[in-house]
Amino acid sequence: MHIEIQPGIRLFVDIEGLGHVPEGRVLKEKPTLVLIHGGPGFDHSGFRPFFSRFADLCQVVYFDQRGHGRSSPRPLDEMRLDVFADDVVRLCAALGIEKPIVLGQSFGGFVAQRYLARHPAHPRKVVLSSTSHHFGLARKVERFGRLGGPEAAQATRDFWQHPGPATWAAYETHCRHLYNTRPKNPDAGGWMRFKPEILFEHTRAELPGMDLRPGLAGVQCPVLVMVGEEDPVTPPQDAEEIAAALPPQWLAGFERFSGVGHGAWRDDPQAAERVLRRFLGE
Repeated sequence: MHIEIQPGIRLFVDIEGLGHVPEGRVLKEKPTLVLIHGGPGFDHSGFRPFFSRFADLCQVVYFDQRGHGRSSPRPLDEMRLDVFADDVVRLCAALGIEKPIVLGQSFGGFVAQRYLARHPAHPRKVVLSSTSHHFGLARKVERFGRLGGPEAAQATRDFWQHPGPATWAAYETHCRHLYNTRPKNPDAGGWMRFKPEILFEHTRAELPGMDLRPGLAGVQCPVLVMVGEEDPVTPPQDAEEIAAALPPQWLAGFERFSGVGHGAWRDDPQAAERVLRRFLGE
């Protein structure tokens, strides 16, 4: 379905699971899990089918961020973290969702960190998964070089410093297969509606000077930080610094997954489910 969050701005939304379930003589309300996808330029399909397993605990909301995927096209100058963060609130208002649990994966974690900074009282809980607080180019180059050799290191440096079709093609060839330690689902690429112009815009405009840590000081809800030890694009050091920037009383957990790359559920779904199920059900 498409939901209008502002005049003329429509987001693609898919919802899995009931929001209220019979329990004896009452309908018990379940929490709502809102999933913010990675990218930028990607869509929500990277969450499928893994997050279907949490529909017993939560009503699960998938959506394509403004201008992304199946959502209505928008000008590139709207592709900013503050806009995306505010869209989470707008979407919840349109759907009647109060106190959501919000999970941000990768770039979605950038958005979730801005959402926490701008709307600290809005979420019930937040998960920051395989994400960073800054550009961190040197760490990316070192990690990709270690996994893929000099060609991967050079492709990393070239793309993140000069984003465009040619450098992205080289990055796809030398680096993208290094994101995870397990082979990707060969069908999943056909589910994605990729808009590279959004990726290039963010990488040129916002990413180089980004520092999201100051905004984490005002967090007012439990936050779970998850990272794969083998993640080359959002390395564990970044997650450590995010965890350190959170108020200690709101750091609900810092989970490191051995032998796992970008997105814990892609490489160790059993361990990821165990951690997420505990946090979502608390």
